[in-house]
Amino acid sequence: MDFGKYKYEQNKKLQKARKKQHVTHLKEVKLRPKIEEHDYRFKVNNGRRFLELHDKVKFTVTFRGREMAHTDAGFRLLEKVVKDLEEVGQVENAARLEGRNLVLLMVPRSTAAKPAERKPAPAAGKATAGAAKAPTTGAAKAQSTGATKAPSTPRATATKPPVSRS
Repeated sequence: MDFGKYKYEQNKKLQKARKKQHVTHLKEVKLRPKIEEHDYRFKVNNGRRFLELHDKVKFTVTFRGREMAHTDAGFRLLEKVVKDLEEVGQVENAARLEGRNLVLLMVPRSTAAKPAERKPAPAAGKATAGAAKAPTTGAAKAQSTGATKAPSTPRATATKPPVSRS
């Protein structure tokens, strides 16, 4: 086989490999705390579509002016988003306040849940006491972490003293 033919075949193999790859993109869905039901459904359906296409989705709730005093409305809105999209995606980064924006990052469940599904299967064959102990500990940690992190973050940042501009 000559070198030219070898290079040609290698190039074709690389092209085939690239064709089968999927690059995960980060899509952003912007929301406001006072969003109407139809607009909310429209944006959540866009987020669902992005997650089904195996892209990460960043939900951003933007606050303006006096809305910063009511960041809890934004947290409730993002909790509703997570509940509505729990069958297609899961939370990678919990909702947190970054300046005037409340940010939540979700990843597709199919890619994120595969490693989690593989772990319990081998554990079921082991002793039942160890298998029963691990899920309750992990679930309790996940619930306590999510419950304590979300409300504490906005209070800590919302109570910052105003900056004097003199």
